[in-house]
Formats: sequence, structure tokens, C-alpha cells
Amino acid sequence: MSDAASRPGPELERLCVDTVRVLTMDAVQQANSGHPGAPIGLAPLGYLLWTVHLRHNPRNPGWPDRDRFVLSAGHASMLLYSLLHLTGYDLSLDEIKRFRQWGSPTPGHPERHPALGIETTTGPLGQGVANSVGMALAERWLAHRFNRHGHEIIHHYTYAICSDGDLMEGISHEVAEFAGHQRLGRLIWMFDDNRITIDGSTDLASSIDQTRRFEAYGWHVQEIADGNGLDSIDVAIRRARQETERPSLIRVRTTIAFGSPNKAGHESAHGSPLGEEEVLATKRNLGYPSLEPFHIEPEALAWWRQASRRGEALEAAWRERFERYRAVHPDLAGELEGFLSGALPEGWDGEVPDWAHAEKAEATRASSGKVLQGLAARVGNLVGGSADLAPSNNTSIANASAIQAASPGGRNLHFGVREHAMGGLMNGMALHGGVLPYGGTFLVFSDYMRPAVRLAAMMELPVRYVFTHDSVGLGEDGPTHQPIEQLSALRAIPGLMDLRPADAAETAEAWRAAFRRTDGPAFLALTRHKVPPISRSGAAGASGLSRGAYIIAEATDQDPEVILIASGSEVHLSLAARDILESEGTATRVVSMPSWFLFRTQSEDYRKEVLPPEVVARVSIEAGSTHGWALWIGSQGVSIGIDHFGASAPAGVLFERLGFTPENIARTARDLLATLAPATDQAPA
Repeated sequence: MSDAASRPGPELERLCVDTVRVLTMDAVQQANSGHPGAPIGLAPLGYLLWTVHLRHNPRNPGWPDRDRFVLSAGHASMLLYSLLHLTGYDLSLDEIKRFRQWGSPTPGHPERHPALGIETTTGPLGQGVANSVGMALAERWLAHRFNRHGHEIIHHYTYAICSDGDLMEGISHEVAEFAGHQRLGRLIWMFDDNRITIDGSTDLASSIDQTRRFEAYGWHVQEIADGNGLDSIDVAIRRARQETERPSLIRVRTTIAFGSPNKAGHESAHGSPLGEEEVLATKRNLGYPSLEPFHIEPEALAWWRQASRRGEALEAAWRERFERYRAVHPDLAGELEGFLSGALPEGWDGEVPDWAHAEKAEATRASSGKVLQGLAARVGNLVGGSADLAPSNNTSIANASAIQAASPGGRNLHFGVREHAMGGLMNGMALHGGVLPYGGTFLVFSDYMRPAVRLAAMMELPVRYVFTHDSVGLGEDGPTHQPIEQLSALRAIPGLMDLRPADAAETAEAWRAAFRRTDGPAFLALTRHKVPPISRSGAAGASGLSRGAYIIAEATDQDPEVILIASGSEVHLSLAARDILESEGTATRVVSMPSWFLFRTQSEDYRKEVLPPEVVARVSIEAGSTHGWALWIGSQGVSIGIDHFGASAPAGVLFERLGFTPENIARTARDLLATLAPATDQAPA
């Protein structure tokens, strides 16, 4: 049974399509900024999809079984804003008129806004199509877990409009190959084949046959020669929906800025307004009934708004089906509602190991793997894996199958050697809802997925990254695999929680902190080499990690003269350095600082308690870039770090040669105190 809506006569359809074109050219012209060409060319496709095929409810954009729509070609944002306004979402014409202005919900590229029906933030080309694959993967996982015979309560499609630029970006290859391998039959990409980029014709940089490319991935591919052929587009979408074994690509040959007498088909229409005279000429050429800016014919608006009535009916029918499902499968219905809410189940961390009294040295990546098993035992929708590094990252869930086309309900994801894809897929899964994604790779390769990590922070998505081999301590693999600047670079991303635990006990607390956070992403930076368990003097123990930094060892019998601040595997070295300094009569405090993000959120009083302003003798110790540490050590402190690339050698040799030894830490603190002594003696009380 098809959910597709009926269509009006050709004259009204043409008017509906041209309404999108007019809103686009007027909004871009008024802003004197934007990309009019692609939305104008895509107007027929957008009209058909949003009024006939897309199962959505403008009155309730968050309806769980709605179809998902991703405008991966985010520069064509006015297409999306026009569709949202015309179909009845809470986006007024006044906001269309404020396109690209301060405080408007119509920025230059779409930004996630669930209440308005904007599913994801797009703009960086390729990220949107990656999100769409993650959404389709989440839909299939939930459908397999919860659908029962006669009760298909999860059954929707994911649509994405992509551009030449999206398909040029390397991430599109990674996710398209992944989607073909996974046989995601409810994923439909619509390729805006206008063959224009900013520089000019795509012939300048590309000669690929996109049809053969996607056929090689295992996709179902259709070609439409005329982007204005509504009947052809309609048939193609219907065929794509009927193809259940393969993802679909609909290649639509469009004309950028169609109807513009002087700019149609030219790169000048890509990223600049048409110009006032050209806007008027285009409206005349299209035969639009009014030359007034932002004019919408009542007849056209009335037809567009039928999408709202249709959407309300579709959602109402689904809710009736869900209640029948609940009557037959109450436990499953309750579990699904829990998954979709994003809430963690009661006792979610009840099987996380307790390492308060651990005695055995262990790499934090190994500890992390054990924590993951405890979490997976209680959190049923925890799904993830690694970019082909699961044995090293310890990211496999024990006794769980792999997610594959033949086993869509597994819990272990094999992303392949595709960090770009992994980041975008995780975002898509989180955006879809119902699953809690995580993914792992080596810390140095986080660079490959940085755009997706940045967007996860921007969209406040609860995704978790497992970044292992977090320092030169990985040893003989050498400088290509040894992260130096990665911690510093990741900490610079607004809204990204950093977690670099010192031992097994802190690793357990790091996972807890990552899971408690529901309004943004978090990463764990974990060691390859073994670190000893740490004996903590404070009553709170390793739970001090939740505050970002805490006193892990206090100066003996007096206020500290020097504070050693360390993270991760350098904490135990700092504790050993403290023993040396204390034996010499130097009162030394050691602070474990696993999370700059969390420490910044603490009260000023707590931060001063941990790092008293009067103690200016501070030494930071971290096996990575010293960039940023001045924030915590002040202008007079000293950083022990690495501001050059590493070398190939055993971990112990590297740490010794690079100064990460208790003796060098103690010597550095001693020299700092000697340097500060004259100034300290003269300082006021």
C-alpha cells in the first residue's frame, strides 16, 4: 500500500514549483548573499518529494516514524526553507525574508532545528549524505529489533539531496560503499546533476560516470534526463521505494538557475544573487503571475498546505498501529519508547567494574573494553565499533553479532578503514534517535573525522569516541602514528568533552561522564601501554574525574609549594616525582586533570581550591603538545610536553628520552621554584 499523495493538474503544479523558485531568488536577492541556482533547478524535485512522497507531519516534526530528509547540498538552503514554509512548518514568511540575518532560523546553510523539521546541520559537503546513511542504518536496526509480524511500527525512508560537490568529497565514497555493502534498501539519494561548481563546469575537475560508480557500489541507479519532468521524477521515486534490497540513487539532470534568461546553466548563479533586473526577467520568463517580491498565489499555498493535513493523518494512523502493537507486545513497546526518549535505563552502570582497589597494571584501552562490556549488558541500544581497529581499540561487544545485511540486529559495527565515514555515520545514527552510537580509532586518526566531530559538537549530539594509542607511548609505530597536537586540537572544539583517564578506575568514571552527558559529544583518550593503578588519598576516589580535575595527592602537612598537573599516563609519573620532591622537603600537590571541559564547568571556588591562585609554581605534564596549558599553569608555570614529532622506539625509551620520567619532572619543579624564589620572597602576603 502506497502512502503517496495525489497530484493536481499541470498548471497548478507548475505554479507550485515556481513558487519555490520565486521565494529562493527573492530571499537571496534581499539578503544580497546566498546560492540561488541549485534551489531554482531543484524546485520540481523538492515539490514532488515534499507534497507527494515524503511521510512527514509539519504539525509534529518529531513524529518517530516520519521519513527523514537531508539536504546534503546545504548551500541550497533556500530550497529547504521554502519547502518548510510552504508545507506548513513553523517557519513564517517573515523569517524567509530574514534569510541569512542575525538571529534568524534561516542561516546560510541549514542548522539542525528539530522543531522546524531541519534534521541535521549541513554545509560541509559530504557530511549530509554520511548522516543519511547513519539514519537509514538506525532505522533498519530499530525495525529489526521491534517490528513483529503484522506490526510494522518502524518503516520509513531516508532521502537525501546531494550535489556534484557532495559526490566529489571523499567521504561520499566511504559512506556510499558502506551503504551498498549493508544493502540499505530504504535509503534514497537524489543527485542534483547540474554539472556546475564554483569554478565552472564539473568537466574542469571530474570525468567520472556517476551512474557506473554507484552501480559498482551495489546501488540501484536511475537516470532522469529532464529535471523539470515531474512525471519522470514521480515514477523514479516510486521505483526507488519499491527497491528493498539496495540503496537507490536517482540521478536528475537539472539546470542551475532554470528560467533565468542570462544565468541559467552558468556558474555565476551558484553563489551570488541573480541581480534585481535578472530576478524580474526570470519571473517574466517563467510566466509567474506577480513581480512583487515574495508573492505566493493563494491557490498554490492551499495545495502546498495539504501536506499538513496528510501528515496529521499519517501520524494518527501510525499511532493507532502503535497502540495495537502495545496491546500485543507491551514490553517491546515500552523498550522502544525508552530507546527513543534517549534516557538511560535504571541501573545502567551497575555492571561497570569497580577498580577502587585494583592491583594490576593495565592499559586504559583494555580497561575501557571491560567497561564497555558492563555498559552493553545494561544499555540495550548501545551500538558501535571501530574503523577496522576493534582488537586494538577494544570496542567490540562480547557475544554480540556484527551488523550486516544478513544480521541487521547486531551490535558490532565494522566501519572499515573509513574514519571519515564513521564520524558522519555516528552523527546520523544519533540524529535519527533510538540508538546510542560509539566508534573507535587511534587518536592520531581523529584528524580524519574532525569535520564530523565538529558538527557533532555543533548539533549537541550524544556520540562517544574511543581514541586509543593516545601518545608517543604507542612506541615503535613511530611518528606517523604518534599523536602530538591531536589532544590540543580536539580540546579547541567548542562543546566537545575531553576525557583522558589516568588508570582503570578513572577510565570507568570517564565512561560514566561520557554517558551522563546527553547534550554533546565526548571522547576518551586511552593508552596502548600499561599504567599502574593509583592509590587515591581523597574520600571521593576516582569519581573526582566528574569535576574535570581533582587533588589526587596532597602536600604533606602544609600548603603546597608546587603543583604538578597531569593527565592520563603521566599522572603516575607525577606521583612518583612528588615522592622525590617531598623527600627533599618540598611540599608538592598532584592534580589529575582528565578533562579541561569538565573543569571549566566547575565553580570558581572549586577551581581555586584545586589550583590556589597564590601557588604560582605549577608544572603541567602531558605527553603531547603544550599548547593551551598556560590556561592552567599561568604565566610563570612550566609545561613538560612534546612540541615536535615523535620517533620510532619502545615506549619506555621514548618517555625517558623525551623527559617523561619522575626524575625530570622533579628536576623541572625544583628549577622552577629556584627561578621563582626571589619574586616569591618579595611578594606581599
